Order: sequence, then C-alpha cells, then structure tokens
Amino acid sequence: MELVALYKRVIGLDVHQAQITACALIEESDGTTRREQRQFGGFKRDRRALAEWVASLHPDCVVMESTGIYWKSPYAALEAADIRAQVVNARHVKNVPGRKTDVGDAQWLATLARAGLLRGSFIPPAKLRELRLIARQRQKLVGQLASEKNRLHKVLADSGVRLGVVVSDLHGQSARAMVKALIAGQPSHEVIKLASARLKASREEIFEALQGDLSESHGFVLEELMHHIEEIEARIARFDARLLAGLASERNILALLQTLPGVDLIGAAMLLVEIGPDMEAFGSADRLASWVGICPGNNESAGKRKSGQVRKGNLYVRRLLCEFAHAASRTTSVFKTKFQSLVIRRGYKRAIIATGHKILRTIFFMLKRGEHYRDSTTDYEALSVQRNAPRWIKALTKYGFIAPVGP
Repeated sequence: MELVALYKRVIGLDVHQAQITACALIEESDGTTRREQRQFGGFKRDRRALAEWVASLHPDCVVMESTGIYWKSPYAALEAADIRAQVVNARHVKNVPGRKTDVGDAQWLATLARAGLLRGSFIPPAKLRELRLIARQRQKLVGQLASEKNRLHKVLADSGVRLGVVVSDLHGQSARAMVKALIAGQPSHEVIKLASARLKASREEIFEALQGDLSESHGFVLEELMHHIEEIEARIARFDARLLAGLASERNILALLQTLPGVDLIGAAMLLVEIGPDMEAFGSADRLASWVGICPGNNESAGKRKSGQVRKGNLYVRRLLCEFAHAASRTTSVFKTKFQSLVIRRGYKRAIIATGHKILRTIFFMLKRGEHYRDSTTDYEALSVQRNAPRWIKALTKYGFIAPVGP
C-alpha cells in the first residue's frame, strides 16, 4: 500500500549523542520527490548549522525521535530559528523491517511524517522547560533528604536510642533539638528539658527512650548526617524560592490549583511546569492521562481483558499525583470516597493510582475552564448560610425587615 503524501516538504532527524542524521523529502513542482540527506555533529556549531540547513529548505514538517535527553539541544536550536519540530515517541516508529542504519531511520521518519502518520509529543515552552530542571532536581533532593533521615533513624536505633518510639516525627522541632543535644554529648536529664510540652509521651517514657550507648563512631556519623540533612533542607528552600520566582506570572493558576484537596503551593508549581497551563496541547483528559502514564492499560484480545498495567509516562507527574492522592484520601472530599471504594477490593497501591488518575482529570478541566475546584460531596450553599447567617439576621433586624427576637 502506497502512503499518500499530506506534506510536500518534510525533514526527519535521527538524534544521537554525537551525531544527528537528517533526511529531507522535497516534492518538486513536476511531482517528483527529491531526497536530500545530511549528517551533523553534536556540538553547538553543528546544531547551528543544522538549524540553518533546515530553515533554508522551508519545511512544512520537521520530526525527530525523543532519544533520551539528546533531542533537547537540537530542539532548542531549531526553536531559536523559529522552527517548531515535532518530537515523536520512538515506540511509534521502531521495529520496522529494513531500517538498520541511522540514514534509514531518518528517511523512515520523514516518510511517515510526509504521510501525516506521526503525532508530536507535548513540549512545553522554553521558560517552563528551564523551570523543569529546577523542579526535577528538587524532587531528587527530596528523595536524598528522605534517605538521609531514614539513615539517621537507623543509626540512633543501632546505638540503643529509641526516640522514634515516643515522638511522631523524629525531625520535628523538639525531637531534632534533643538529637542534636545527644550528638553534643549532653546527659539525658539535660536533653529531656528540650522536649516540647505538646508531646503525648510522658517525661518518664521520653527519658527511657533517650537511654542508649552512643559510641564515638555513632556520634561522628550522626553529626555528619545531621549536617547533611540541614544542608539539603537549605538547598531545597533555595530551589523552592527560585521555582516560585520563575512562576510569579502564573500566580492565579497556582492559586486555582491549590483549591484542589491535597495540593499545596510547591506541589502546584511542580505540576504546572510539567504539564503547562494550556490544556489545548493535550486535547482531552484521556490524552493527558495517557501522556502521564497513570491511566489503566488497554490490552484486550478476543474479547478477553489482559493486563491493565499502567504504561510508561512522565514519572515526575505520576509521583506528584500519588502524593496528592495520599493527601486527598485523608480529606473530606470525593477523592476520599473514591479511595475508600477501591482500597478494600483492589489494594492500596491500585487505589492510590486510581485516585491520582481522578485528580489529574479534575485538574485538566479546572485549567481548561479556568474554574476553581468544587467538590460534588460538599453543599457550599449550606456552608455559606452556616457561616453568614448570624450576620445576615443581625443586618435584617437592624433595618427592620424582621422583628427582634427576645425581650
């Protein structure tokens, strides 16, 4: 079957770390097709030469495979030359017989693009792509922080100190002060003075939990861990400030996202730099969920449903949605109802993924319509009446619309 050409001038780019193979298919005025192939290096001068060559051909469509992270710098070079390339998923064009070279890859990309058989992935604007670097590195730092906190807990347990048994958060204000005092070598009767009066455990229980055998090695490791934890926390604070400063122009959208249960300011900012504020780029909530990789897999053959495992997608957004789902499942909202209806028969992890899927679909329609979140299980009219009724009655009585009540 011959592919029908929808575009007359297309360019396919096969991107690698040190080489970019380009193939241009140009339809001449007499109906013949001319093929032009070029190879470029991976350095800045080569990317600039690539952009100049592409611009000289005035293409109707430019496509490239999303090969790791190597597509990002050529894409930026083309974008600087006012050329918006389509970044396509390599899964859509692989496993085609006869393509055993980079030249064949680029030519096949151009052939498929010429027939309109490729759909570009979502690529946010340059500003959001830069903020993505900050948001994603912040997620890495949060993971490192959690790892170091767990390690400090284990070292304390190894020394016999069971402070984690009597406090809910070993890194709360008073618990951290007590840990620092232990590291400094202060006796237990002095350390216990740093315990907050709001701790539920009694002073006797806290005193017993502080008893341990801290050796010099324990003290050295604990001190280094505490310094590293505080250093990472300070670094995360700097990342937060830089991220929010970059999104200062999007504060209305950030406020809108925070009306959703389980979403705070930093969570809203990190989500926004990943999916962007314009939902027209995805078209539908289903496509957004598929791009994130949080929707159920669709694998059916001969009328039998097979594995519904989620597909690969944007891991950073999926991690955020799982955090939102954990928080929302503990609120009085429709998401808590969704979670509780699934957790018993489907398990905790599947219930979290399904709740995150529902949250993402809700976010799509909130951003598309520019509307704040309104929970279907909440009677907002009744809440408004309950909050404002005394003031309304006082005003109506004052101006004579209703008679005063009482003597």
